[in-house]
Amino acid sequence: MISMTKPSAVAPAVDLADEAAYLDAVAHARKAADAYYGSGESGLDDDDYDRLLRGITAWEGAHPGQIADDSPSRQVGGGVTTGDVEHAVRMLSLGNVFSDEELTAWAASLERRLDGEAVAGWAVEPKLDGVALAARYREGRLVQLVTRGDGTTGEDVSHAVEDITGLPAALAEPVTIEVRGEVLMTEAQFAAANETRTAHGATAFANRRNASSGSLRAKDRAYRVEQTFLAYAALTDAEHTSDPTLAALTHTQLIARLAALGLGTTAGTPVATRACATLEQVAERVREIGALRAELDFELDGAVIKADHPADQERAGTGSRTPHWATAFKFPAAQKITVLRAVEWSVGRTGVIAPRAVLDPVEVAGTTITYATLHNPADIARRGLMLGDHVIVYRAGEVIPRVEGAVAGLRTGDEQPIAFPEVCPRCGADIDRSQERWRCARGRACGQVEAIRYAVARDALDIDGLGEKIIVQLVDKGMIEDFADLFTLTRDQLLTLDRMGDRSADNLMAAVAAAKAKPLNRVFCALGVLGTGRSMSLRIAAHFGSMQAVRDADAVALEQVDGIGGEKAPVIVAELADLAPLVDKLVAAGVNMDQPGFVPPAPADADADGGAGTTAPDAGSGLPLAGMTVVVTGGMTGLLADRSRTEMTELITAAGGRASSSVSARTHLVVAGEKAGSKREKAEALGIEIITPEELAERLAGLLG
Repeated sequence: MISMTKPSAVAPAVDLADEAAYLDAVAHARKAADAYYGSGESGLDDDDYDRLLRGITAWEGAHPGQIADDSPSRQVGGGVTTGDVEHAVRMLSLGNVFSDEELTAWAASLERRLDGEAVAGWAVEPKLDGVALAARYREGRLVQLVTRGDGTTGEDVSHAVEDITGLPAALAEPVTIEVRGEVLMTEAQFAAANETRTAHGATAFANRRNASSGSLRAKDRAYRVEQTFLAYAALTDAEHTSDPTLAALTHTQLIARLAALGLGTTAGTPVATRACATLEQVAERVREIGALRAELDFELDGAVIKADHPADQERAGTGSRTPHWATAFKFPAAQKITVLRAVEWSVGRTGVIAPRAVLDPVEVAGTTITYATLHNPADIARRGLMLGDHVIVYRAGEVIPRVEGAVAGLRTGDEQPIAFPEVCPRCGADIDRSQERWRCARGRACGQVEAIRYAVARDALDIDGLGEKIIVQLVDKGMIEDFADLFTLTRDQLLTLDRMGDRSADNLMAAVAAAKAKPLNRVFCALGVLGTGRSMSLRIAAHFGSMQAVRDADAVALEQVDGIGGEKAPVIVAELADLAPLVDKLVAAGVNMDQPGFVPPAPADADADGGAGTTAPDAGSGLPLAGMTVVVTGGMTGLLADRSRTEMTELITAAGGRASSSVSARTHLVVAGEKAGSKREKAEALGIEIITPEELAERLAGLLG
């Protein structure tokens, strides 16, 4: 019997009680490895497979005389053989560590192999989550692609070469070389692959690795799927390359050399291979890669630490399965397998009908997930999801968890189709199915009360005292159709409402009057335009300065606003056209339509370098946060204690900064209040300046009234 030990952050091993449990675990691991390294679709997610393998290794350490011949701990790729092309030099797996303590112990073991001498230097790079591949070039021309297989032999997949970016047909120089790396799908490539696949009547891929593995081996498909190759090694000895200089390069220099030859690498990304002088720097870089994980368009499941210098690598040598001079620091799993139990349908304030997955609770990236995004009915159909399916749930950083796809190999036949609504789940009206996002045919009228509640909430018009019960009465009595009608209500009308006294009516009339003077960003947010919210509303208001300018803008003009792309801009234009009568009513009621302190945006070419990364703040503007991207997290204290998130965003904007909801390499400043949590940790890992709310108040003293 196999029983799990208590979970921890260090991937606890499966507890194996006896030899029978051990042999059962070996068989289970080999079956999972066969699926993982073969089809790419395994019944175990990475985290559970790691725990199982650690349990096997622990049992074998305690019982060295009873190790099974087919134990996956002794074999590359779990012992799976998928081809008959022999590797010139074995393609090995990597050992794993799961904590700083294990990393320190591994580094100490490496130094012992070097006769007690310190490692000359380290290299740290991402552990890419794809399919290992060897690319063979002869005199600069690509001649063969081979999968890792069992490390000794692999499968020839040269037929896929035209579908892989990062593997040029000809290198920049006529070099004979074998390059090794990972084939994977970016987020955009995965979306395109599933769209193409389902258009041809096939089931959507469950996840990116499944998609990469299956697509790499497919020969007779009627469609093609693009993938990406990122190199992480090359054979540098004289027997396997025509470039004698490669053997003397450090690993960091080798990756730079491969990039110069035209091969795909992580160079130019935030997680590019980096040299580190000390183990402390290694640990810091590992944390940086972990913090950046959610922002990348390719998946990784850890960081790889290597002895950087070839002399150290040669002296350390290799084992039967792994090199002694490299290891992987595994991160908590960003995706897990669980069961889809139900689908709930809700209707938003704009009439959009949205599905939500109800799941068996599962811990993903440190958070217990019970619900996940399903996007829309078309997405459900594309992925071929059914109730009872084992599904892959993905969550990285602060991204809302989503269902990636079903693990078709785990289906039992008892799964049931997902029932789509025939009529609007809220009001029973017809459904507009003309687009992927279904909407109630009544549109915003279906969510009338919800739309008004949204408009008067604290982040929008902030009309205190106007709760749902009052809104329902106003709607039911025909006093208001939308929130613009609030500004024409009379005191006598309010006094006809249940439990509305003189004082309450006076207070509510005062709150409504105060809302007329709110800045444009609050008014725009109150409109509830699809694809916008409090932050986007502020960006739009700050960019255009007046409601009339926003209404006059076409899609091209809207695309100039940070965060609005080619898909969102036309939607906003169409939404504003639909909302024109409501905006006209607001204007007639005397509601403010301008943004205080409006400053025309800088020319589009102001950032002359055009590159990625953090733009230097504009200290010359005189504003305390000029040009800075600022993230506010945790509870505010001191002079800022009563400020809402929207008010904090407005304050940052008034100070010349740009408020952001997520920490990244582009962030300049993090304001960390009480219980700041993961955003503070990420800022620390990235070396970003962190201040308290009190320190921010000091910087902005001139703007605080």
